[in-house]
Amino acid sequence: MVMLSSLETLPRRQPATVAAIDWTQLALPEARRLRELGFDEGVGVEVLHRATLGGGPIACRIGRMTVALRRRVAASIRVAPGV
Repeated sequence: MVMLSSLETLPRRQPATVAAIDWTQLALPEARRLRELGFDEGVGVEVLHRATLGGGPIACRIGRMTVALRRRVAASIRVAPGV
């Protein structure tokens, strides 16, 4: 059985695959933005950097793009280790 975690808690530089996104936790504009950026099940993702303040954004790589996500948004994305 694969252990899922949230993108918010994924260790830096650990490749992972998006397993699920809880769209109900997101406002419509946030969900639309994630879809436009290519976030979907099966997509590879990696956390690159976290803001030094606990509530700041998380920079992550999806494909060849680097995007910043609010921690609340990252918490709604479930990931599985490995790509």
